[in-house]
Amino acid sequence: MNHTEVLTRYTANFVDELAMNGLTDAVISPGSRSTPLALTIAEHESIKEWVIIDERSAAFFALGMAKKTKRPVALICTSGTAAANYYPAIVEAYYSRVPLIVLTADRPHELRDVGAPQAIEQIKLYGDYVKWFQEMALPEAAPDMLKYARSKAARAFFMAKEGNPGAVHLNFPFREPLVVDFELDHLWGKVSQTSYLPTFEGEKHLTSNQLTELSQLLQNKAKGLIVCGPQTDRYLAKAVTKLASKWELPIIADPLSQLRSGEHKKQHIIDGYDAFLRNETIREELKPDFIIRIGAMPVSKAYLFFVKQHMDALQIVIENERGFREPTGNKTEFIFANARAVCEALTEVDNHTQYRKEWLRKWQQMNAISKKHFSRHTENPITEGEAMRGLIHAIPNHSSIFVGNSMAVRDLDTFFLTTEKHIEVLANRGANGIDGMISSGMGAAVHGSRLTLVLGDLSFFHDMNGLHAAMHYGISATVLLMNNNGGGIFSFLPQANDKRHFEALFGTPLNIDFQHVIAMYGGHYDRPQSEEEVKMAVQASYQRNGLSVIEVKTDREANAIWHRDKWKAIEEEIVSGEE
Repeated sequence: MNHTEVLTRYTANFVDELAMNGLTDAVISPGSRSTPLALTIAEHESIKEWVIIDERSAAFFALGMAKKTKRPVALICTSGTAAANYYPAIVEAYYSRVPLIVLTADRPHELRDVGAPQAIEQIKLYGDYVKWFQEMALPEAAPDMLKYARSKAARAFFMAKEGNPGAVHLNFPFREPLVVDFELDHLWGKVSQTSYLPTFEGEKHLTSNQLTELSQLLQNKAKGLIVCGPQTDRYLAKAVTKLASKWELPIIADPLSQLRSGEHKKQHIIDGYDAFLRNETIREELKPDFIIRIGAMPVSKAYLFFVKQHMDALQIVIENERGFREPTGNKTEFIFANARAVCEALTEVDNHTQYRKEWLRKWQQMNAISKKHFSRHTENPITEGEAMRGLIHAIPNHSSIFVGNSMAVRDLDTFFLTTEKHIEVLANRGANGIDGMISSGMGAAVHGSRLTLVLGDLSFFHDMNGLHAAMHYGISATVLLMNNNGGGIFSFLPQANDKRHFEALFGTPLNIDFQHVIAMYGGHYDRPQSEEEVKMAVQASYQRNGLSVIEVKTDREANAIWHRDKWKAIEEEIVSGEE
């Protein structure tokens, strides 16, 4: 058996096993050393290949796709720094728990550390940011080695999605020649209907004794609070709102909690907390006896201050899998079990504590004041908050938002109020970076509901080549670009008081006309001047195919003043007790 046949059969068995386990999408960064993997994936009828030229963009594209589909996506690249460009997305995958299967091609062992071109140290390149690493054996076609290839593929797929999902990394040393032969008989090996390593994984549930112990912890604690941070279980909403109704508790619902939209009951959902929890006096008035948190820490810094201020309150964090996401350092009881199942079980528990209706009513009244102020229209030049409000009004039912970091996600927190629409919200809130946002959004846009990407001008600038995927594959997506000519979030921080260095180091104005960029990538461009025009532009974008970019130009300083005025008015009304 010659080299080409050996290479072909080894690679084909590996790729076929990925498909057998459920891989449907692979993102390929073009290169020579990865030829066997790239060609074989492109040849397999069960896998859709996406060719993204820039490696950093490719990795975030795969990340966005995996976030949306909630299943592993493969990434393939050649040797050298191509693999290093995957690093930022792999870091994000680690912290936001997204399954990726990273397949890097490498020089064979004799060409490493000898000055050969395009050869870097790729062994455990991503350190602890991957769940599992495997240096693959050099290709062989003996029956045991084909079984080896399949077992590694099956394990890679399982490891990427088991427990807390994340990236896995397999490094493939390939000798030349690199071209494979698809004319071989029985190319894909033995035909099978199941995985080489079939696995069955059950959900974690609390025992009756554990439920009793948890119930006893909450005895005689009347002022409780449920907090739902960023999480992806779309079925959690009904379970947690039913629990809140039974126990008469308010629910702080992060915009990424998937609780603010849908048909479940929302009387207990508090969505305006970020505004009134900024005030220390109000935070003290709302001192809780206990907090039950599900999901990651909420986006809101005001909520972070609230938790730190009440560090003596009993805090319980429910995680579906093991993980210690508690940045305040407060004493915390961790429950590692399926959050939806825990809520359903607690609803049936006979808890004798009489939760105070006035406690719930107080949260609801403050929430109503916040929503009233943020719903008022002004005649001033459009702000980012008003643009976000226009988007939420216009976005269709059963659609998705991929929101950027910095000010974008914070304005979503403020203006994404409860709605009967079904709106899935995605974001890169693992490492909270601004890199790869367009690519992540485009990756998320290729499957499922129509997607709107909301981000600032620095995030847009940082990943403009991510627009190439939209042009190349005809992806239909809407981008709401908030352009305040720089880093708008810094206007809310103490650095803004340093007038000498602020603009150069933090404001960082770009002074770019993005209309030319959008035209270069074949997108449709709009620049609305008011909230009503934003609504019309957004609605029109959903009626056309391809890329639509809606740019809203705002003033950083005026935007900060507008937000502060709103927060001040809300605080004053709550503190004074006026309606």
